[in-house]
Amino acid sequence: MELLSGNEAIARGAWEAGVTLAVGYPGTPSTEILENIVQYKNDLHAEWAPNEKVALEVAVGASLGGARALVTMKHVGLNVAADPLMTLAMIGVRGGVLLVVADDPGMHSSQNEQDSRHWGAFAKIPVLEPASAQEASAFVHYGLELSEKCKTPVILRTTTRLAHSRSLVELRDRTAPTREINFVPDQPRWVTIPLWARKMRVAVEQRLANLSAAAEFDDINPVIDDAPAAGKKLGIVAGGIAYQHAREIFPDAAFLKLGMVYPLPEEKIRRFAADCVQILVIEELDALIETQIKAWGIPCAGREFIPGIGEITPDTLRRARAVMTTGKQLPVAATPDLPARPPVLCPGCPHRGVFVALKKFNAAVMGDIGCYSLAALPPLSRLNSILCMGGAIGMAHGLQKAGAASRSAASRAAGSSNPQYICGVLGDSTFFHSGITGLMNTVYNGGNTTTIVLDNRITAMTGHQENPGSGKTLEGEPVEPVSIAAIGRAVGVKRISTVNPYNVAETVAVLAAELAADAPSLIISQAPCPLHAKKAVGPAVRVNHEKCVNCRACLQAGCPAVESPNPAEKPTVNAALCAGCGICAQMCPKKAIGE
Repeated sequence: MELLSGNEAIARGAWEAGVTLAVGYPGTPSTEILENIVQYKNDLHAEWAPNEKVALEVAVGASLGGARALVTMKHVGLNVAADPLMTLAMIGVRGGVLLVVADDPGMHSSQNEQDSRHWGAFAKIPVLEPASAQEASAFVHYGLELSEKCKTPVILRTTTRLAHSRSLVELRDRTAPTREINFVPDQPRWVTIPLWARKMRVAVEQRLANLSAAAEFDDINPVIDDAPAAGKKLGIVAGGIAYQHAREIFPDAAFLKLGMVYPLPEEKIRRFAADCVQILVIEELDALIETQIKAWGIPCAGREFIPGIGEITPDTLRRARAVMTTGKQLPVAATPDLPARPPVLCPGCPHRGVFVALKKFNAAVMGDIGCYSLAALPPLSRLNSILCMGGAIGMAHGLQKAGAASRSAASRAAGSSNPQYICGVLGDSTFFHSGITGLMNTVYNGGNTTTIVLDNRITAMTGHQENPGSGKTLEGEPVEPVSIAAIGRAVGVKRISTVNPYNVAETVAVLAAELAADAPSLIISQAPCPLHAKKAVGPAVRVNHEKCVNCRACLQAGCPAVESPNPAEKPTVNAALCAGCGICAQMCPKKAIGE
C-alpha cells in the first residue's frame, strides 16, 4: 500500500496494466499523470503532444498495432480531441485505448466548467468515474480490459478533487503486454468511407446495448448499505468524489455507487429504487444521471437540492440535507474579511515587459490561455478577451476584417471609439497547440493584424512541461527546438521580429512599427521563464527615496516585488522577491530605481 494522489494512482495503474504508450497535453488538473508515468519509461513510452487531437491520434496508431494506450487531458482538451474520438468510437480499437479526462468543477484553473460525461452519450462509449485514488488505479485496469473486450475507446472521468487528493492505493506488479505489436491491414474495419462506415454505425448501437446489459451485473456499480436501520430508507445514487461526500453527510442512507456512469444499469436502478422510500441523485455539474432515471419513469430528486454549478463539497450536501429534512436553508457561514489578493505575474516574468509596452498603444489585445491571462487584471489591464487555446490570432483577424480598427487619421479625428490597432497575444506552447493555423489563416485571407508570441521556452502555467520549442521531450531526450520564426515564414509572414521583453524601449519601438504595418506581422518575445531557469534575471534593485517623487509609475508594472502598502509613502522593492528584471527602473521618470 502507498499513499498516492489520484493522478499518481492513474500513472501507476497504467504501468501495472501493461500500457505501452502514454501521451497527452498538459492541463490542470490532469498534468501530473504523465509527469508521474515517465518514471516507468524503461517499460513504456511517454510523450507530450502539441495538442490533444494529436495525442489521441498517436494513441489510435498504437492501438491499431495492438498496444495499450493511455491519453490524458483536461476537460477542454477533449473538445480539441473530439474529431478523432467520434470516428474512433465507430472503428473501435485493437489494443485498449483509455482517455483520462480531468474535469474542473468550480473552475479552479480553467476558462469554463463542463461535464465530460456528455461525451460518453455523444460518442456512445463507456464512461468510468472513480471515487478514490484506489479506484482510479483499479479503473485503469478495468477500463483497458473493457476497451479490448468491447473494442471501444473508454473515458475515465476524474475531477480536480480526485486528481489532487491522496488515499492509500494497493500496488500491483506490471502485467507485461502479451500481444505482438504488428499492424494487419483490414480496410473494412479501419477505413471509414461510407461503404464501410454505415455498417460500423449499426455495430456501435449493438455494442452499446451489450454494454448496458453488462452494467447490470458488473461489480463496478455496487449497492452499499452499511446503515443499521432496517426497512426502507433514503437511497442515494452517486459516483466519483460526490459519493465520498455523500457517505459522510448521509450516514443512514443506502447507496447505489456508480463506477460506470454511462451507460447506466436500468434494471439495477429500478430494483434499488423499489427498496428505498426516496431516491436522491448526487452528481457534479450536469444532471445526466437524474435526467436518465426520470426518463425511465423512476421518481427521484436531484437538482431540487443539489446545485449544478461549482464543486460539490460536504457543506453543499449539509445544506441540501437541511432543506430536505426541514425545508429551511442553513445560515451561510460568515467569511473573514480578508484583503483581496488578485493573482499577478511572477517577479521577473518576461511577459510583463510586453504588456507594459502595449500600454503605450490604443490597441485591442486578443488574449489566450496561459500565464499571460493575468495581464487582464489591474494594473496591466492589457488583455481584452480570452476564449480558448490558440483563439487569439483568429479573433484578432475577425475583429480586423469586421472593420473594428480605426487606423486612419480621419476616423480618429472624427472621434471613433474603435481601437487604432488590433493584435493577438499567446504563448509558445499555445502557439504550437493551435495557433499555427490561425496565423496561416490571417496570411491567407489578407489580414494585417500583429501576432505576439510570448516565447519563454516552456509550458509555464501548468508547471514547466516541455514543448516542441523547449529542446527536450517528456522523457528528457534532447531534440531540435522548433523555430516559431521559421513557422511564421513557412505560412507566409514577411514581417518577423524578435525582441527582448526586458528592454521596454526596444519592445515599444518594434510594436510601433509592426502594429502600424499594412501586412500581417509576427513578434516573438523571447526570454526564458525565470522560475524554470531557477535564476534571477539580474541583480536586485532598490528605490532611491531621495530621487523618488512618489509618482507611483513603477507600480503600474504590477510586480509583486514593488511594494507600497501606504499610498502616502514612497514605494520600496522587496529584495527577497526582486528578480532583477529592471522593468520598474525603466518605468521610473526620475531614474530613482537602480541596483
